[in-house]
Amino acid sequence: IIVRRATCTSPLLPAAFDGYRVLQLSDIHIGTYLRNRRFVDKLVRIVNEQHADLVVFTGDLVNVSAEEVIPFQHALKQVVAADGVYSIMGNHDYCEYGADKSEHNIEKNQTVLRYLEAKIGWRLLMNEHALIRRGDDAIAVIGVENISRPPFQDYGDLHKAMEGLPTGMFKILLSHDPSHWRRGVLHQTDIALTLSGHTHAGQLRIGRLSPSKVAYQEWGGKYTEDGSMLYVSTGIGGTVPFRIGAWPEVNVITLRRKKS
Repeated sequence: IIVRRATCTSPLLPAAFDGYRVLQLSDIHIGTYLRNRRFVDKLVRIVNEQHADLVVFTGDLVNVSAEEVIPFQHALKQVVAADGVYSIMGNHDYCEYGADKSEHNIEKNQTVLRYLEAKIGWRLLMNEHALIRRGDDAIAVIGVENISRPPFQDYGDLHKAMEGLPTGMFKILLSHDPSHWRRGVLHQTDIALTLSGHTHAGQLRIGRLSPSKVAYQEWGGKYTEDGSMLYVSTGIGGTVPFRIGAWPEVNVITLRRKKS
């Protein structure tokens, strides 16, 4: 498990948050580790060793079923940060890829997954936002449901998630699919930092070469344009336990105030 680090510099960041550290997890696909539970224990240990101010999870906790989380509840509950753990839904978290594709089964799995995330202490943001405060200053963490291109489903509503937030506030957006940044965030909002996953770097990476480049303009690492930053985590797992070069990673992003 590699710890990758990056810096987001913005004039919108309040001075009280200069040096604030956000740890991003993405694409755990936890059902893949049912026979290797020690890997998840190791992941939790590495996350906590970073002593981040905030932990965020950018989707795909499971493969096909909410029940995959049950054996890992105790381990995942140990993930801690001073300002808590926030999460969003990835395309797999809607549990639409299982053998039973009935509406009843899909709705049941989604309900159970949301219950389990609450039970382990992760706050799931469903087209909504939360404020992180330091004295009189605050930043916003915005979470949208999955916003994707076909064949993936599109459930997110960024406009709804941002309701009530003032222009000029430093905003962190959690959006599973990185293609959302260029289609709906960049040049259209004042969101300073977007955190995504989804690509896995195709689970194959040699330097800056990856099959993900065929499908995604932004597929791994840090991208900046017009004062906005996107960070794409290539994630932890996958529905198939195979990775070469695109090793499992956690990502630590340090926020810095840009002086005028």
